[in-house]
Amino acid sequence: MKRFHVHVAVQDLAASISFYSTLFGVEPTVVKDDYAKWMLDDPRVNFAISNRGEKAGINHLGLQTDSDAELEQLNAQLRQADVATQAEKEIACCYARSNKYWVTDPTGIAWETFHTLGTVTTFSEAAAPSRAGEACCAPAVTAVPATIAAKPRTRACCN
Repeated sequence: MKRFHVHVAVQDLAASISFYSTLFGVEPTVVKDDYAKWMLDDPRVNFAISNRGEKAGINHLGLQTDSDAELEQLNAQLRQADVATQAEKEIACCYARSNKYWVTDPTGIAWETFHTLGTVTTFSEAAAPSRAGEACCAPAVTAVPATIAAKPRTRACCN
């Protein structure tokens, strides 16, 4: 079963923890000096916030899987959408070690699909020389095929 994931960059971590704890009716399951996470079952969501100097707002969205097999199936679905995915295996990010794939949607929103393998004591660590010094919650994949980006929008709102 998949769990929806939202990661929001915030300016004031303490105020945001208070707000989201009130909204969700529970305290976070993880709290660090620069990060907090709620693993909610109703709605089934992994909601994380961090204060690491990024611009405030949505950092990325994602889907968390219960197994690597489910993660690989989800990545196969993404490849059918004619978008490039970037694999990261055994990467430490957001106080967890995970296998993941990053993709950017046609509007530029970063999406992460991942399977959490365990916890780590630091926010991130350099998992590959090509990622050294980068924030772990940002995909290196940014290109969107023209066939997807050029699709016309037919509605002005959500209905």
